[in-house]
Amino acid sequence: MLPWLSSPHPTFPSTHRALDSPNGLLAAGGELSPTWLVEAYRQGIFPWFSDEDPILWWSPDPRMILLPEQFKQRRSLTKRLRHGGFQVTLDQHFDQVIQACAAPRGEDNGTWITDEMREAYSLLHALGIAHSIEVHQGGQLVGGLYGIAMGPVFFGESMFSRAPDASKVALAHLTRAMREHGGKLIDCQMHTPHLASLGAITVAREAFINYLKNWLPDKAFTFTTSPIEAPTVPASRWLQAIATEGNA
Repeated sequence: MLPWLSSPHPTFPSTHRALDSPNGLLAAGGELSPTWLVEAYRQGIFPWFSDEDPILWWSPDPRMILLPEQFKQRRSLTKRLRHGGFQVTLDQHFDQVIQACAAPRGEDNGTWITDEMREAYSLLHALGIAHSIEVHQGGQLVGGLYGIAMGPVFFGESMFSRAPDASKVALAHLTRAMREHGGKLIDCQMHTPHLASLGAITVAREAFINYLKNWLPDKAFTFTTSPIEAPTVPASRWLQAIATEGNA
């Protein structure tokens, strides 16, 4: 039976108890407060559910990750970065980015980025834990991505494009900043052919959890009992590089 989380404090089962099918489903219930979300991510767990579902928590095996130095920047993307007229910003339009990521794509009218999820991550953004990278062209927002930054790790959530390669431009800036300023790993959660084509790889869940234990030690965090007060998370110094090097 799937564990139901009802404690007022975030207490998750061991990730080894996650189901094989569906891959990585670990528990249900709990909250999307800052304390719950930070505790989940640092343990290699993330929420993913639809409007009609309770909060569902996942830790898939294997896990898809992107090491910044392994990002595949093809010649066509290099050309767009040089001549595409893009401007890249950090944390200037978080709500617009998450709304664009939540929009239906193609024939799929559903979204896992529910109103509840948007509100939760917008609060994390206000607390300085969730961040967006925006790509502009001709004064218009044409692409971007968002996720959670903790120390040398970026937990990617979603990305979108309204112009060719716009989301790849955001990812190129993210990987460059991390590569040059101490970032170690981008969590991509689930395998997709698109991410694999950009250099992402799959690793065993245990290896991923070990990365997090090494780079996000317990002593780097301070938690509170308040449902909205920000936990203290390790600083991600590479973020500033995105803000200061944003002209593509």
